[in-house]
Amino acid sequence: MKKAAIIGAGIAGIATAIHLANKGYKVEVFEANSYAGGKLSEFCKDGFRYDAGPSLFTLPERVEELILQSGKNVEDYFSYKRLDIINKYFWEDGTKLEASADIEKFAEQLEKKIGEPKKNILKFLKNSKEKYDLTADLFLTRSLHKAETFFNKTALKAVLQIWKLELFKTMNQANNHNFEKEKTIQLFNRYATYNGSSPYSAPALLNVIPHLEFNKGAFLPTGGMFDITKALVKLGQDLGVIYHFNKKVEEIIIDKKENKIIGIKVKDAQNSKTENSINQEVNFDTVVSNMDIVHTYKKLLPKEKAPEFLLQQQKSSSALIFYWGMKAEYKQLDLHNIFFTKEYRKEFNALFNGKTLYQDPTIYIFVSSKHIKTDAPEGCENWFVMINAPHNDNSQDWDKLIEKAKEDIIKKLERILMRNVKENIISESILDPRKIELRTSSLGGSLYGNSSNNRYAAFLRHANFSKTKGLYFCGGSVHPGGGIPLALSSAKIVGEMIEKV
Repeated sequence: MKKAAIIGAGIAGIATAIHLANKGYKVEVFEANSYAGGKLSEFCKDGFRYDAGPSLFTLPERVEELILQSGKNVEDYFSYKRLDIINKYFWEDGTKLEASADIEKFAEQLEKKIGEPKKNILKFLKNSKEKYDLTADLFLTRSLHKAETFFNKTALKAVLQIWKLELFKTMNQANNHNFEKEKTIQLFNRYATYNGSSPYSAPALLNVIPHLEFNKGAFLPTGGMFDITKALVKLGQDLGVIYHFNKKVEEIIIDKKENKIIGIKVKDAQNSKTENSINQEVNFDTVVSNMDIVHTYKKLLPKEKAPEFLLQQQKSSSALIFYWGMKAEYKQLDLHNIFFTKEYRKEFNALFNGKTLYQDPTIYIFVSSKHIKTDAPEGCENWFVMINAPHNDNSQDWDKLIEKAKEDIIKKLERILMRNVKENIISESILDPRKIELRTSSLGGSLYGNSSNNRYAAFLRHANFSKTKGLYFCGGSVHPGGGIPLALSSAKIVGEMIEKV
């Protein structure tokens, strides 16, 4: 039986382990942390439960297909519900918008509240679906680094209708053409942040993202986002996957003469700083790294020639998150809530050019206790309060930035909600780019690897395979990108590549 090692128990690593177990491999997953999930994790504090990372769930079929392909029943592992309200939007001038999951209602809401003609919204979402249908199979389920990807009917269809993809426009340029009202443009420009990019630089092709929320739907797992991790870890274990926690991989071992994988060198992460810590070499036929691609080369493959051009591409944004236990309930809020800045372009300029936090940030609040009552004590709410942040490049004074950001966020929320926020915070935890990097090995805490701030970004991600036989890569820092659906896609691509070997 062939043996495969997965480095990192992020969602892509977990899914890759399932794919390989289904192909008859003996699979072992090595995770430096004491828990699985990477960014898709959870924690509890002072009676509140928080999903620590990703909070929006789309394309649940990507999870279901893993379960079904494994010969299991979905209901034995996973359940979720479709959201009736996708987001609530708030602006400083008092405008509020409840984005219905019903497209017709949503378009009517925008027309009534903002003055955007209904036909513009319906046309945009129709075009968003067309873009997705043209590109999803090509870009999201196949390797862009294999010639056969571009010589098939799917690729030919996309080429013949390439004008629909708006490849030479930025998202903001396209949305200025698509819509009449500034608030509508801002609302749809926000989707660039779903892969850590700026709408003023990212290609208009990213306008496929709203299709996932509005046409396909937004969902919430029954017990919270961490249910995805728990379901897939359990599925893998039922298939024979072995998980090693607190085990830090120090090196990927390669036979230089044969140019093939030998195995990995592992250290007990809990005792990694002690003199008695021993590196253990374990042999494997296949190794898949779910670690950030930059750290994979710099830390695990220091003797290998790194593709510096790809590794030095601009990194995506990171995040600053306050997890607040609130001793009150706020009826104005729903599950997902957005409080927009007045100056969106200035915010992104601060993030990517100034490498700092903007003084009037757009604020996202996720309140899972709105749907999962056990996530907070009675009469309380668990707030996941996030603003976009630059990745850490060691030039920022994060302690000062965090202190100022907290002050700015509270003042903004109290202005717009017209309720006290500060006095209701009874529990607090903070996650910043430094901690994100420490916990997930993502370079500088960038959430999605490279940004998509140029039209060639899709082609400037590292391939899912290596020139070294038996070495592969999955996760948000490689093709096709970050976020739960794309991480699961990378796992599927790797699984299919290994099957063909």
